[in-house]
Amino acid sequence: MSADRIRVWVDGQRVDEGPAIAALDHGVTVGDGVFETAKIIDGQVFARTRHHDRMDRSLAGLGLGTLDRERVDEGIEAVLQDEMIEFGRLRYTITGGVGPLGSDRLDSPMTYIVTAGDQPRPTPATTVGVVPWIRNERAATVGLKTTSYAENVVALAAAKKLGGTEAIFANGAGDLCEGTGSNIFVVRDGVIFTPPLESGPLAGITRALTIEWCREEGLEVREEALPLSVLGEVDEAFLTSSTRDVQAIAAVRVVGAQQTLAGELPAADLSDRHLGDLPGPVTARAAEIFARLGRERLDP
Repeated sequence: MSADRIRVWVDGQRVDEGPAIAALDHGVTVGDGVFETAKIIDGQVFARTRHHDRMDRSLAGLGLGTLDRERVDEGIEAVLQDEMIEFGRLRYTITGGVGPLGSDRLDSPMTYIVTAGDQPRPTPATTVGVVPWIRNERAATVGLKTTSYAENVVALAAAKKLGGTEAIFANGAGDLCEGTGSNIFVVRDGVIFTPPLESGPLAGITRALTIEWCREEGLEVREEALPLSVLGEVDEAFLTSSTRDVQAIAAVRVVGAQQTLAGELPAADLSDRHLGDLPGPVTARAAEIFARLGRERLDP
């Protein structure tokens, strides 16, 4: 997605080429904000209500006000009103508004930001890199989609050095957790497994729909804590996210300590593994179910 093609709306006004937010906005100074990323398909927002509901949960978790849905919908319509986006990314962000240079807040209105742009369609399969950092399943912001993404930036950069498009984290217990912007599923003996929310992953919208729709179509899906080492044993694995849908994992690479900025951290107890260039049968079935029902149910 090229930055010069991204459409931007801030607090009631399209500002594609102009200043967007104040320098003292708390979202800029301390990352005090939440966001949602939704898929745009043929000019329409997929699963809009679920994304709004999750944003309300994130706002409540940070102690911010309730989402003004009419206002954010105004922004969504503003960035979608030009030439139709056939496939793309919608991102809307709410920050704590103008604040001090520290972590305290001022009693100022929240800032509303909506952006949209084209995005390449996902490939059927991808490579992931397992990183030596962890998700803290007991953090104050666990389960909240906040704008504080610095550790994701570092982790994804490390995975990309190995040819991956996503980084995979364990949690503090050493269990499989999630990606930087995706949830992870594995398949063993025809059964689909994914880490439960208690393990610390974000409650992904695509994750939830994949679980619901696969069960509806007769596939067995279990939410269970899984050791990170399961990636070395499973038959298949796949990612889910708003812009990946259901995407097979073809290969797992391990980011060694020497490839990180913190060399004292140990590498994961895994070896590089090739899972296959094409989606396995269960992953292919899950992808077909999601694609079909996603076309039929725009706002499930």
